[in-house]
Amino acid sequence: MSADKKEIIMNVAIELFAEKGFEGTSIRDLATKAEVNVAMVNYYFGSKDKLFEALLEQKATFMRGRLDEIASNPKLSEIEKVDAIVESYVGRILSQPAFHRVLHQELLMGERATLHKNIVTVFGKNTHVLKTIIEQGIKKKVFKKVDPELTMATLIGTINQVMLSKTMCTMLIDREEGFDPYTDVAFKNRLIKHLKQIMHSYLLNNQ
Repeated sequence: MSADKKEIIMNVAIELFAEKGFEGTSIRDLATKAEVNVAMVNYYFGSKDKLFEALLEQKATFMRGRLDEIASNPKLSEIEKVDAIVESYVGRILSQPAFHRVLHQELLMGERATLHKNIVTVFGKNTHVLKTIIEQGIKKKVFKKVDPELTMATLIGTINQVMLSKTMCTMLIDREEGFDPYTDVAFKNRLIKHLKQIMHSYLLNNQ
């Protein structure tokens, strides 16, 4: 079968994991929804855990490539790199709220040690990029002497809060019931602007 079928299985997995949870989703559920047989799911992935790891690696590889591209761009100042990271994180996470929700379900429950460790490792690699940029800014004295690691926690924590619940997010931003913030361009731009303002105020020495 083609790689397209593998991609379909992975997309269905994100949908079902978000809806029913990891434990509540069976390989048979995945096969039925993806319109393939169980043997094909096992052929491509071997197990649910391996399927989740494949999803994680696919998403992480894309983001890591984008972060490395930003960090290595000599035309960008440190604060411009931070701005670009904010735009990348918000755009990426808002474009895949179901996968983001699945990740955080796993992080909160922590029931599968290997899977939990893999998720943390991926986040660790990505946060290292921002940490390095902030340390460079501090060294050049354009940034205040802040805590680089917790700066990433501040950034991701704000994004996580608005992604926690569509209903909660809608209430926080004072919009009417039924509004979908995750597909609204104006909200995405509002969130990006807010996070940039936080980072500029927090990091820049001249603020």
